[in-house]
Amino acid sequence: MFWLQSNVALKFLRQNITQTALILVGIAVGVSVIVFITTLINGLQANIIERTLGTQAHIRVEPPDERNLIAPLSGQAHRLVLEDPRAQRLRSINNWLAVQSTLDGLEAITAVSPVISGPAFARRGAVRKSVSLVGIDPVRYQQIIPVGNDIIDGEFRVGAGDAVIGSLLARDLGLRVGGKLRIEAGDGRIATVTIAGIFELGVRELDLRYVYLDLKQAQSLLDLPGGVTVIDVTVTDLFQADTVARRIGQLTGLKAESWIETNAQLMNALSSQRLSTTMISFFVAVSVAFGIASVLAISVTQRTREIGILRAMGMRRSQMLQVFLIQGAVLGMAGSAFGAAAGYALVWSFNTFGPRLFYIPLMPSLIPVTMLSATVTGVLAAMVPAWRAARLNPVEAIRYV
Repeated sequence: MFWLQSNVALKFLRQNITQTALILVGIAVGVSVIVFITTLINGLQANIIERTLGTQAHIRVEPPDERNLIAPLSGQAHRLVLEDPRAQRLRSINNWLAVQSTLDGLEAITAVSPVISGPAFARRGAVRKSVSLVGIDPVRYQQIIPVGNDIIDGEFRVGAGDAVIGSLLARDLGLRVGGKLRIEAGDGRIATVTIAGIFELGVRELDLRYVYLDLKQAQSLLDLPGGVTVIDVTVTDLFQADTVARRIGQLTGLKAESWIETNAQLMNALSSQRLSTTMISFFVAVSVAFGIASVLAISVTQRTREIGILRAMGMRRSQMLQVFLIQGAVLGMAGSAFGAAAGYALVWSFNTFGPRLFYIPLMPSLIPVTMLSATVTGVLAAMVPAWRAARLNPVEAIRYV
């Protein structure tokens, strides 16, 4: 007998086609807004994270901070000592090869790269610039930060006296690929390298200061033979980086800092964006629900006599309840289908004709989930009018004018 309720529900919707069309438009607008705004915010967040993490590791593993050692005084239980914090010197990670091997074996980690970095001066003629030497294992480091993709001149090649520098540093020193650069790291540690490539990461500080060398040459210049100062790590799930960092700290006893800790303000901004998206979707869904409920409530009032006649002819209360629930489901499903199509069109238009600041990918699951939510919302919104229609007394309803 379900077909009978369906036929009655569709007939009621067709009888006032203008009213039905208006509510369908309202639902479609709401769903299209949810689809487009959700996709836009997700795309914006992905773009921000990509730009932020494109030049840094997910986790940096370093030696723990050095602290002042206070020897107890004999015969005294307590003493108050006011001292400045201890200056942190450039130090190597103890037994870093074993640490690297341990990290390579963790499932949550996708790449591990040893790095030695420290300050130096780059000189060409009379010009001297403060730089940051970065000694790397090229194969491992490229899995963390693909600098090779950002080379604008030459190639990404370090080792055998070759170095790669940033575009702004090259401009300030008047260097081109094949040019010579003198590096002074203090205490008479000097090296002359050949510029094999020039990169542009898009971050001013990095393009102005970074000089990439191979590990051995950087270790020699920074007076840390065989040592590394940092182990860079990338993880499978970006948003679990702080959890993995804590685990690394427990396993190794080293200082492990995730990108979430170093970019706390960014995380707050992303959380605020997600909250605002959720609130927008919620209030749009509420407005859609009220629209469906109001239309069906008016429909109950307009068709009171018809409802009474159907009830007098033998239609049970449960069947009358189903009639209006079906109407709510049909309105939600049809409106969400139009809205999903409109939302997809908006996303396509943004990616095709809009400002190409970033690309917003449409998640495959978003449209079916949104349509299902709109249909469920339609059914829930129809509950009150449906219950009211089912409770009508047939005799009073037939006499209704």
